Amino acid sequence: MVPLGLIPFRFPGLASGPESGLARISCAFTTRRGGASQPPFDGANLSFDVGDDPVAVAANRRQLAAGLGFSGWVECRQVHGDVLHIEPDATPLEAASSLEGDALATSRPGLALCIKTADCQPVLLAHETGRFVAALHVGWRGNVANLPGSAVARLCAHYGCVPSELYAVRGPSLGPQCAQFTNFEAEFGAGFEAFFDAAAQTVDLWRLTRHQLESAGLLPGRVFGLDQCTLSNPGDYFSFRAARVTGRQASLIWLNAGA
Repeated sequence: MVPLGLIPFRFPGLASGPESGLARISCAFTTRRGGASQPPFDGANLSFDVGDDPVAVAANRRQLAAGLGFSGWVECRQVHGDVLHIEPDATPLEAASSLEGDALATSRPGLALCIKTADCQPVLLAHETGRFVAALHVGWRGNVANLPGSAVARLCAHYGCVPSELYAVRGPSLGPQCAQFTNFEAEFGAGFEAFFDAAAQTVDLWRLTRHQLESAGLLPGRVFGLDQCTLSNPGDYFSFRAARVTGRQASLIWLNAGA
């Protein structure tokens, strides 16, 4: 099998002091390259829910887990809502999950949180001490519901921290020039005009998510983004806007066991 395409990411932090816990945290974003899936899911599709051969999907997942070295993972059946699962149990690697929601958080070492996307924004969060990590599936409906902001508030309430102690990174997703919404007023409503280009009928979802995270209390220097547009790079990423029948890449964050 061709190796899966991976984009590793590390939160930049100090070698000592409170940020040293960031060394415990690993993040990875997959591409569509490699894998066992056949067209139109070629090649590293990681979702059982899009019509791909489940044997190929399971092989892709096993290869991913073996390559990254986490001991288990948890994923949701994503529904464009705002349900946050805190400290969920692991879900099967080789079968679709029945856990419904769009946000996950854990303090368990070795358990990777998985978000599957094909244009929506995957947002990975981490506490500066490495105490816990979280992962969000932020489609445009998630932005309208302010999932980034509400998730930050709930995480801080549960884990007893403040938003300024968090880091965040947004993965590859629909870029500002490609996020067209011809029914902007009906779909977004009031309050989002600053992110809408009326002439192009596009919404800068990347800037909107950053705004929501910073408004929730994250420090601007702790919010990162992989500015790669899924629609503009069909050789590297699955895009639902490019093809309704397509695969899903994955974004993962976990605490390294034994670190």
